[in-house]
Amino acid sequence: DNIFPEDPEKLTFFALSAPEKLDRIAAYLSERLTRELNRHRYGYVCIAMEAMEQLLLACHCQSINLLVESFLSTLRLLLEFVKFANIEEDTPSYHRSYDFFVSRFSEMCHTEHEDTDIQNKIRVAGIRGLQGVVRKTVDDELQVNIWEPRHMEQIVPALLVNLQQHTHTNSESPAEQTEVCFRELLGRAAYGHITNAVRPVLMHLDSHSLWEGRSFAVQCFQIIMYSIQPQHSHLVIQQLLGHLDANSRTPASVRAGIVEVLSEAAAIEATGSVGPTVLEVFNTLLRQLRQSVDYQLTGYYDDDGKQETTSSEEKTLQDAVIKTIGSFANTLPVYQRSEVMLFIMGRIPVPGMYPALGSPNAGRMIQVMLLKSLLQVSECYDSSNLLTALPSSFLEPLLSFTLMEDPEIRLLVLSILTSLIDRRHNAPRLSAAAASVTFDVSVLQRKEDRCSRQDNLFIRKHAQRLYRHIYLTCKEESSGRSHYQALCALLAVVCVELTNEEVTVDLIRLVLALQELALSNQECLSVFNRCGVHAVCAAFLLLLSQLGPPPPLHQHVTQVNIRTVLVHTLCITSTSLSTVCVCVLDEDRLSKRKSIGDVISLQIDMDPDPSCLLLTYYAVNPCLVVKVVEKFQTAPFEEIAAHCGARTSLLQSKLDHIFDLIIRPPPSPSGHSPPRSTPLYEMKFPDLCVY
Repeated sequence: DNIFPEDPEKLTFFALSAPEKLDRIAAYLSERLTRELNRHRYGYVCIAMEAMEQLLLACHCQSINLLVESFLSTLRLLLEFVKFANIEEDTPSYHRSYDFFVSRFSEMCHTEHEDTDIQNKIRVAGIRGLQGVVRKTVDDELQVNIWEPRHMEQIVPALLVNLQQHTHTNSESPAEQTEVCFRELLGRAAYGHITNAVRPVLMHLDSHSLWEGRSFAVQCFQIIMYSIQPQHSHLVIQQLLGHLDANSRTPASVRAGIVEVLSEAAAIEATGSVGPTVLEVFNTLLRQLRQSVDYQLTGYYDDDGKQETTSSEEKTLQDAVIKTIGSFANTLPVYQRSEVMLFIMGRIPVPGMYPALGSPNAGRMIQVMLLKSLLQVSECYDSSNLLTALPSSFLEPLLSFTLMEDPEIRLLVLSILTSLIDRRHNAPRLSAAAASVTFDVSVLQRKEDRCSRQDNLFIRKHAQRLYRHIYLTCKEESSGRSHYQALCALLAVVCVELTNEEVTVDLIRLVLALQELALSNQECLSVFNRCGVHAVCAAFLLLLSQLGPPPPLHQHVTQVNIRTVLVHTLCITSTSLSTVCVCVLDEDRLSKRKSIGDVISLQIDMDPDPSCLLLTYYAVNPCLVVKVVEKFQTAPFEEIAAHCGARTSLLQSKLDHIFDLIIRPPPSPSGHSPPRSTPLYEMKFPDLCVY
């Protein structure tokens, strides 16, 4: 009684001297505190609580358990639990119950007091209380199992509410305290507890429609992924995949939000372990792509046709799924990425499967989606062995798609091939080389040694098939600027990665064949396509001449006088092409000689002075035709008439001069000119004269 309020030191000294009395001391203090609290004598309440706190801090013997029960009964009234939680106990207790505290602290975290300051204080106290419960129970198997669903379903939502509704203003804000508590909770979770800890997060995001905003959902799972032990991260990913399947009949925005979280989780999960069922991850994501295509075509995401969706929403989801596939592939080792690429390739429908897919449009859409997914995986692929990267079971079906009429599919296939062959990541630099005649090959990452044994095997096994499909792709009339850039990049990557004499000779032969294709009248190629093929040949030969042997090729290219041409006279200006290929041919080229120096094609920039451009008729004929047609379509009639009249008079005078030379008789030896006979073209013949 003397500590109310005079002499608290006596009580501490007595308790330390006679620890067996602690249970009686605590029982008395608890009784006194309850009585004073009921009488609203809060000064004495504070004194009693301070006395208990001093005893907790001073007494660290095994008999501390004698004080605990009374202390807990006091906390039921005051809910001040943090300092007790920080006291380390030497012996466990088998009979404590924390259910009341979990429930009450969680309730405090949800308080909605009208005074903001008081509300924040109550919520912070509740968060600290939950933190104390976790600290006291999580490390002791004999204590109550705090990871049980009934506890987690109270603790986790209480934390998420404060994490969502408040900002980090200071260290005492609810949000700051919540994040600390949430990270501590997850950091203590063992393998078997991850599921119980994550499931309430998924339920909370579902019930409060928080997937659509994405930012908060991503924030939650960033905290989760960074807080749990790395070897447990695949459990979180598996739960997210299962949740995505469970929400396959929800709006596209919800599905896209879950997929976005999956992508972020995969990016954080850097150990490359997505569990024992790696292919199941991609199977789930590809299934979502297939379902999204069905929803996009029908306009509904349910079987009853009541829940509408839009094409833009489904495309947003599809882009998110494709991005996530790339994120997952980036965490895998090389051998698993090969398996994933074969897995995706095996699910790309071929034209014969269109009826089973519902419509040709559905088949085409799924093909595009899966090829985009394959491109995402290939961009993460990094293998020194092309035989492993492009086995026959993968390369043959991939090359077959280069012959399809759909230009988007062909472009995706070219990009995939370039990405897989480009082991030194030179493709961006080589794309720049295709647009410049001053490209410096020293910026490329090139290997110094010759082709490896595996590369030589790949060349012997697959190179001719690859060249053939490149040639056939150039014949497609629906190809655009991006296709020719992709073809040039593919040829350049093959040249850089597979450098040997055999490959160089084959590539030069391929370029010569492509120029024959562009000049041939038997192929129904437009002027644009012919110029595009010439541009590919020009840019590639310029690059090839700088990469080394054969010396005659480099010598010929350096001797060719590069000229420029006005592009605005060509029909390709509407495609925003700022360059055009000019094929410079010599007389030997016209006689079909197949030497390296026969033909060099260069891609050049626009220049308003074409005065010294040396071209053959065969090279510029398409350009002249286009120019004449455009002139007659756009010029005023008077200008056309005047121009044609002047040209006609000039042409007639030239013809008269030529005819005069043709029919002029040879000079007479005597020096006398014979009488001039009537020219044949001036003779008048009867109407019925038969020649």
